[in-house]
Amino acid sequence: MKFKGIIFDLDGTLVNSLEDISDAMNTVLTSLNYPTHTYDTYQYFIGSGLRNLVSKALPASNNTEIEVENCFNAMVIEYREVCTLKTKPYNGIVELLDNLTSQNIKLAVFSNKADELTKKIAAEIFPDYFDSAVGLSTEALKKPNPFEAIEISKNWNIKPEEILFVGDSDIDMQTAINANMFPVGVSWGYRTEEELKASGAKVVINSPLDLIEVL
Repeated sequence: MKFKGIIFDLDGTLVNSLEDISDAMNTVLTSLNYPTHTYDTYQYFIGSGLRNLVSKALPASNNTEIEVENCFNAMVIEYREVCTLKTKPYNGIVELLDNLTSQNIKLAVFSNKADELTKKIAAEIFPDYFDSAVGLSTEALKKPNPFEAIEISKNWNIKPEEILFVGDSDIDMQTAINANMFPVGVSWGYRTEEELKASGAKVVINSPLDLIEVL
């Protein structure tokens, strides 16, 4: 089968945003005299949206619904200011996108990051590569809900089974399966190859340009 489109996750797949996300959350925690976390710890907080990350970062004794909401709002304000400060494409990503564009492969981003921030990062770091960049607009549509992925396939007029879904987490692999797309895991992100395969990855690639061989 010839694949005609690719949907990419953002954090841990296209860009390394770990430090900007961690720094923003730690700024909020410090302002409240709460314990902060290391980058290694935040690596396992990323993937299910910023609200979920905030909840994981807060101390258990202060993890109320109201506190999560207040800290989430503060985190978004802080992160909006720094979201492209240290965030960079992984080595080989730009070369991959250039190659895919030259082959007229349709490209999109689908992230659990807030929609506004997903669009901002995609536009600033990857101008002109993606047909669309979709983030989280409502909790109900959070990955692994495949709704947005299927909407992208409809807009492309491409069957889901003709689309690669590329990501670095178990949630991405589950989303691909739920959307009837081909799940491709990347080993350079925030999860291990073992986790990706256990979650349904048909292929795990170790370098961005390896995706050309999958095509």
